[in-house]
Amino acid sequence: MTFSVSGRCADTGMFGIAVSSSSPSVAARCAHARAGVGVVATQNITDPRLGPRGLDLMAGGLSAEAALARLVANAPDIEYRQLTLLDAQGRSATYSGARTLGTHATARGTDVVTAGNMLTSTAIPGQMVAAFEAAKVSHLGDRLIAAMRAALAAGGEEGPVHSMGMILVDKVSWNVADLRVDWTDGNPIEDCAALWARWRGEMDAYVTRALNPSGAPSYGVPGDL
Repeated sequence: MTFSVSGRCADTGMFGIAVSSSSPSVAARCAHARAGVGVVATQNITDPRLGPRGLDLMAGGLSAEAALARLVANAPDIEYRQLTLLDAQGRSATYSGARTLGTHATARGTDVVTAGNMLTSTAIPGQMVAAFEAAKVSHLGDRLIAAMRAALAAGGEEGPVHSMGMILVDKVSWNVADLRVDWTDGNPIEDCAALWARWRGEMDAYVTRALNPSGAPSYGVPGDL
């Protein structure tokens, strides 16, 4: 019921993940990222606990492949899970359990990993990777959006998607972008893309407001003196 893309910007070290599903509030369960560490997507019949566990394993020095192997060896009901991991060096790993739903596939590229289940085609994750790699000069957020648009254009899920989320992490301990379309009967990917276009221009300013409020730009709202 889900497709996702996790990516790394080799120039800045920023990580991000975008995920869409026919079910509500998909990013709340499936998207996990940590600055300086990497990204974990945990999807299909989701166990959200695997996201933080995978990040902790990579933070402890394991590669994406080694962290995935540890998760698969120790997690209960792992045959129901679909996982992707991307580590601080841009290495990736994927797993689709024997009980992954419907047509499913994963794909890996340079600084990117994708996965999906209940898809219209097993080619979709590869097309997402191609779209991400083709947008190499763009901001990481734009590259994730490009991959999601490519998935939808290629057929996406068997049924309509209703939610999407995108997380970006950089040099601070919080998400510098955490954008959610938790339910719509329209197009959650384009709605999230519109949120990203709105947020991108102010994202760095909000980091400055946290770290150095006296030097932060004005808020630009009524009452801001």
